[in-house]
Amino acid sequence: MKYDELKLGKKQNPSIIPILGASIIFPVSVIFWILNYFLKIVSSRDEDSDLIDGHDGVTPTRWLVSIGVSIFITLYGLKKKTLSKSGCLLAILVGFFLSLSSYCFMFSLLGFFFTSSRATKFRQHLKKKFEENFKEGGQRNWIQVLCNGGMATELAILYLVDVGYGERPIDFHTDYRASWLGLGILGSLACANGDTWASELGTVVSIISSQPRLITSFKKVPKGTNGGVTLGGLIFSFLGGTLVGFVYYLVILFTVDNAILARSPAQFPLIYIGGIGGLLGSVIDSILGATLQFSGIDPSGKIHEVPGSKIKPISGLCVLDNHSINLLSTIFTGFLLPSIANSLM
Repeated sequence: MKYDELKLGKKQNPSIIPILGASIIFPVSVIFWILNYFLKIVSSRDEDSDLIDGHDGVTPTRWLVSIGVSIFITLYGLKKKTLSKSGCLLAILVGFFLSLSSYCFMFSLLGFFFTSSRATKFRQHLKKKFEENFKEGGQRNWIQVLCNGGMATELAILYLVDVGYGERPIDFHTDYRASWLGLGILGSLACANGDTWASELGTVVSIISSQPRLITSFKKVPKGTNGGVTLGGLIFSFLGGTLVGFVYYLVILFTVDNAILARSPAQFPLIYIGGIGGLLGSVIDSILGATLQFSGIDPSGKIHEVPGSKIKPISGLCVLDNHSINLLSTIFTGFLLPSIANSLM
């Protein structure tokens, strides 16, 4: 029997992506570590550290993880078509700063990224029926990455400058600034994830989906209307934020020294505080969408965000678009959640 008659298929060439990734990650992380070793740009200001003056330069491992995670998110997003090329460029910066500042932020970001990407692809055939600008796979460009992760990245940079790097328990009494910034990042990511879950799952899960009602007047509106809410959507927004809070809590539990945890307040409230952040962010998003974002319906039943001659207005003024509202929601939630958490912990 001839070899080609066996129908074994052609031998595939090995993927060079891991090689290219490693060739970038390893040298860049070493360069960053060497520069920081001499310049002391980023340090860990830990009162429990035995180091002189409480300053510790970023370790090679953390540089490696920070750069590796950002590259991994980018390659995964390209492969799964959840990120455009421009979105990948900004995602590298978002992943880098969140990973460098704290693994709590890094894993919270990963929780948001992977679950929201899956939610966006869930029952896409149903979303095509009422979404005007529907994209197969929900590919995010740089504007969407900025509006969902910009606030968290800004707070992570402030965390690096003011607090340093490292994982810290939430304790507003003895470590106020680190706790405020940490809860701000948690709130921003919980808002982004909760709103994504609400819009992507709440509208297509038939068990708990219902006719949306405009959050400002409670009148019934078509699916996809900006500012329209359902019980299912609100539940999903809380669950999406809860997942981010749960991830944040687990990382604290496994990375912070037990002696430090014993002197700190209980950290498990972070789980439902994340849920509050997801729900709060979704409500803020809906209020802004119902008032400052135009919604209209065409004869085919699709929702439009721009007025037109054949578009019947439903609600909202044509002031903001969906990206602007996402950005404002993450900013407001990032500012409000630390105060809420301070009263609960």
